[in-house]
Amino acid sequence: MAYSGGKVAGVVFLIAVTQFVLGLIIAEALYAGYSVSDNYISDLGVGPSSVVFNSSVFLLGLLLLIGIYFLRHTADFKTVNMLLVLMAVGAIGAGVFTKDFTIAHGAMSSMAFLFAGLSAIASFKAVKKPLSLISIVLGAMALGALALFSCGLITSGSLTSNVAYDSIFFLGLGPGGMERMIVYPALMWLAGFGGYLAARQET
Repeated sequence: MAYSGGKVAGVVFLIAVTQFVLGLIIAEALYAGYSVSDNYISDLGVGPSSVVFNSSVFLLGLLLLIGIYFLRHTADFKTVNMLLVLMAVGAIGAGVFTKDFTIAHGAMSSMAFLFAGLSAIASFKAVKKPLSLISIVLGAMALGALALFSCGLITSGSLTSNVAYDSIFFLGLGPGGMERMIVYPALMWLAGFGGYLAARQET
């Protein structure tokens, strides 16, 4: 049986999210003393879990690009596709340029965070309710957390340091916790979007 490009893209997006979430969990388990509150997610890319984490981040971006390729002829998702390309490039860049490459890694990860949230919000025009409303909420959560995370980095002095200092803008979650408030809603949206595409009846 031949499957449409949209269905293939949906399955690829689901695989992308699944492997990254599992890679993140494995990396956290391999990194002795790692704190989801006090450590950045990117700390996993320079410690004992670096191979697992960096490979998973890179694969996330690569699979996104593959999924976008299969979705490229679907006019409804043109805007989402463009934003997802930028998210994918950011993810690949974050996997290649680890935390040791401070400026490059910061730029790439910020790019992935920003365009993940924008992709979620932009998709509301192309998907049906209730996913359209859920997409707006998850996208807004990701972008709101990104704003708080950025303010926290600036006010705490962490922006120019490899040390993660706490800030009132992290709302008691710590830098790692607030960073996850960017990543998790974006991943939830991408998984939902992938499932929508995989189950969508195309005419």
